[in-house]
Amino acid sequence: MSLSDLKPNKILIRSTNWIGDAIMTTPAVRTVRQNFPEAHIAILAYPWVADIFHSSPHVDEVILYNKSGEHHGLKGLWRLGRELAEAGFDIAILFQNAFEAALLAAIAGIPVRAGYIRDARRLLLTHPVRIRPEVRKLHQVHYYQELCRGLGLTPGPDQLFLQLGPEVEQRARELVSDFAGRPLIGLNPGAAYGPAKCWPVERYGKLAASLAGDFNAMIPVFGTRADAATAKTIRSFAPENVIDLAGNTSLAEAMALIGICDAFVTNDSGLMHVAAARDTPMVAIFGSTDPVATGPFSERAVIIQKKMACQPCFKTHCKSDFLCMNSIEVEEVAEAVAKLLGDQRARQ
Repeated sequence: MSLSDLKPNKILIRSTNWIGDAIMTTPAVRTVRQNFPEAHIAILAYPWVADIFHSSPHVDEVILYNKSGEHHGLKGLWRLGRELAEAGFDIAILFQNAFEAALLAAIAGIPVRAGYIRDARRLLLTHPVRIRPEVRKLHQVHYYQELCRGLGLTPGPDQLFLQLGPEVEQRARELVSDFAGRPLIGLNPGAAYGPAKCWPVERYGKLAASLAGDFNAMIPVFGTRADAATAKTIRSFAPENVIDLAGNTSLAEAMALIGICDAFVTNDSGLMHVAAARDTPMVAIFGSTDPVATGPFSERAVIIQKKMACQPCFKTHCKSDFLCMNSIEVEEVAEAVAKLLGDQRARQ
């Protein structure tokens, strides 16, 4: 029986764990809503991705999985499972691929547990979906949409979806109100995956200086507290123009600010997917990873990648010469940004 034959009152969606992955599930979340317009849909998410869904009309409730707090360890997993059991969900749709996601749905006693056959969890799923070989070659947006199709649902549009609350949007506009008339070009020099995804910080600094000199641009640098030293280095190249936001914004605030940038330069990271969802023109710099599967799902993105024999290696650290990133010059990125700004002016 496909899920389309069911009439559930309550559906639980298990979100993926990382910002970029969660953004790439948003078309599939919309698909679930469109197939079950009357159901109460909750999404279970880690706190650091919850802001992606808080204002979404496709979700009625966001349930936090606080794995470092009350849901830590096996006892915490059991506690969360019992909390979900009390909520009385009819269906669990598992976008996260891990065994734990299926185990948690089973502990919660959710009668219909649907997801891809991954991580040795086949016996815990009532509605398992095999991954067709051709799906592995597609972008991750299609990977999650194909799960919905495999469950008998009719997929909706593939466009990413990210809606924020009006308060956070207003705060973002107020933060940059003093710079009206000047281009706002965001830089995102970090990546949680590891340094093999990161263009050298000195080149980001030289890029900031170039953009400040050529366009008198204001340049917010995004990131977490772990990127503080990187942001400080970049600011040293153009101290009058760079705004250091690393570790100084919530995810919602960062997403709102990215949405009002005139251009965005980024490594392959979660905020790259935020820019795609916000339809912000961007230059995405790729090294060890594959833009076909996880590149920005946007028609306004320019991907810069130098093809190497070892690519894609998907390694977090480069043990050789880091040639894939070191071959990308500042001038090349600056030219791509200039073209985006020109295109942006032409659209206005």
